[in-house]
Amino acid sequence: MYVDNPASFTDYYELTMAQGYYLSGIHERKASFDYFFRKVPFEGGYVIFAGLKELIETIKHLKFSEEEIEYLEKENFSDEFIAYLKNFQFRGDIWSAREGDIVFPGEPILRVDGNLLETQIIETLLLNVLNFQSLIATKAARIKYAAGENSTVLDFGLRRAQGLAGIHATRAAMIGGFDGTSNVYSAQRFNIRAGGTMAHSWIQSFEDELTAFRTYSEHYPDSTHLLVDTYNTLESGIPNAITVAKELKEKGHDLVGIRLDSGDLAYFSKQARKMLDAEGFQNVKIAVSNQLDERVIASLRSQNAPIDIFGVGTRLVTGDETPALDGVYKLGSVNNKPTLKISENIEKITLPGSKKIYRYLNDDGSYYGDAIILNEEKEIQIMHHPTFPAKKSTLVGRDFRELLIQVIKSGDEITQMPDVKSIVKYKKEQFSKLHPEYKRFDNPHIYKIGISTQLMETRDRLLVSLKS
Repeated sequence: MYVDNPASFTDYYELTMAQGYYLSGIHERKASFDYFFRKVPFEGGYVIFAGLKELIETIKHLKFSEEEIEYLEKENFSDEFIAYLKNFQFRGDIWSAREGDIVFPGEPILRVDGNLLETQIIETLLLNVLNFQSLIATKAARIKYAAGENSTVLDFGLRRAQGLAGIHATRAAMIGGFDGTSNVYSAQRFNIRAGGTMAHSWIQSFEDELTAFRTYSEHYPDSTHLLVDTYNTLESGIPNAITVAKELKEKGHDLVGIRLDSGDLAYFSKQARKMLDAEGFQNVKIAVSNQLDERVIASLRSQNAPIDIFGVGTRLVTGDETPALDGVYKLGSVNNKPTLKISENIEKITLPGSKKIYRYLNDDGSYYGDAIILNEEKEIQIMHHPTFPAKKSTLVGRDFRELLIQVIKSGDEITQMPDVKSIVKYKKEQFSKLHPEYKRFDNPHIYKIGISTQLMETRDRLLVSLKS
């Protein structure tokens, strides 16, 4: 995390509840919380799970500093509770999906088991990290899908991000499928490829555009990308870029690419390709930027725009169209007794107990559907629709894998968290197992999610007892 005192990176009511548990003498009761989201962002069909490593690293070192203790004393928290917090350390267990997993609404994709106080106090931190990174990773996956595997997509979003969120946005963008970033801080921290070209100010700083291009190519002869729309794209920008390309070639170097940052990108890219090809520069790549997202890129692709590189900023890092993932953190059991939250809206009634997920596969290894089951269950034969139990699916004979793995046991990390490059590889493998109908932007197919008979009966029994 990028805060000095992560223990206070929370909502005030988390601390008042924690103190209430402690003073009531119930803080050591066993509890199990689930993290899940209810709605897929961007009207899409899936979410890319991201942020786990950052969360685990923070939780492992979560302690109340002297500065935080002093603040709580000023806020009139009790002496007994403050004394407890001085030695606080998370000692619970965490089970989670892997970063890069494809996940769906209503699934408990992370479970926290421990005492009531410690499982409660990490709620805000957990939601902040997982909701944001999963949102941006999902947006990035959509953008990369629109661009295609043979195109390069770069994160240009740091200057448009909400403060330090840009750091985690870059990490999440790579997990979603981006190929590099202009964000030097994140590139260094997460071992991501960094790169960039020039701004219009570079060109404006010289007597003329050609001098600006020549000067840049002298300093960076093997990595020259030229921004060609400062003055007149077709009459000066591209012709001057071609002049520099010829000069570089005479010296044994190649112009790598040009970038378009304004105007009709489909038209200008087609014209640029014709002009470059006519001079024998078929290998010079065309990059574009300026308010791109998955729908703009899909439109450019449908127009056969000859674009090799897409630089995406604002609409990536702000989660444009869906600025937040509605992930929630709900209590599933206390002292090994299942509990649930009742709502007038049946879709918001939570699932009770300590749970896990089985992911079932088709014969070709692609995803078939996910079953949410109680932790003590083994193999199941059928799964029921969560809100329409008469709808059910037979699972007999299908291969499956358990989605959640234990990453923290008694406060210690027991599963080494992979680096970004390894997560990217894993995400790509998993994404290939999701059928295209779930990936389309308009009216994507709804992924099959069900609950076991035992979980359904447990929920229904609790509903009857709580309403009676």
